[in-house]
Amino acid sequence: MRIRLATMADADAIAEIYNREVTEGTATFDMVPRTAAEQAAWMRDHSGAYPCIVAVPETTDDTTIGDTVLGWACLSPYRTRPAYLTSVEDSIYVHRDHQGRGAGGLLLGNLVALADEHGFHAIFARIADAGAASVALHVKHGFELIGVEREVGRKFGRWLDVTLMQRLRPA
Repeated sequence: MRIRLATMADADAIAEIYNREVTEGTATFDMVPRTAAEQAAWMRDHSGAYPCIVAVPETTDDTTIGDTVLGWACLSPYRTRPAYLTSVEDSIYVHRDHQGRGAGGLLLGNLVALADEHGFHAIFARIADAGAASVALHVKHGFELIGVEREVGRKFGRWLDVTLMQRLRPA
């Protein structure tokens, strides 16, 4: 597989992966799936310094645009106040049929490199429901545990914790 910047042609596939987690999982606290219009607006917001990238099957040419998206990841502003502008938050979602095959590691490695290239000092990961695989993935890429926010979300009739991890850009 390879990693590339997402395009509008990937919007439906990104939404499909995300919306399945909205309706069936706890990786996001969203409760209502994104519409096509909401996904298009989200895509427009995730370019430039806050890119969205996708993992796609390896090919010998560039025909994968719009083809199978195995997973996606993005950088988002950490907070809106100006003093936070050097910090970002990551998001990584891998299609359930492709988990455990290296897509998450490739996505996070590329995302960290993009954050460094764009000059961000800190990357935060907020991992819901003690996602052990996600925590291990982030540790592998230089993130450290900062803390756990206890019972900050409620989904599917149960309280959920959020694990907070951080990676500082090397000096």
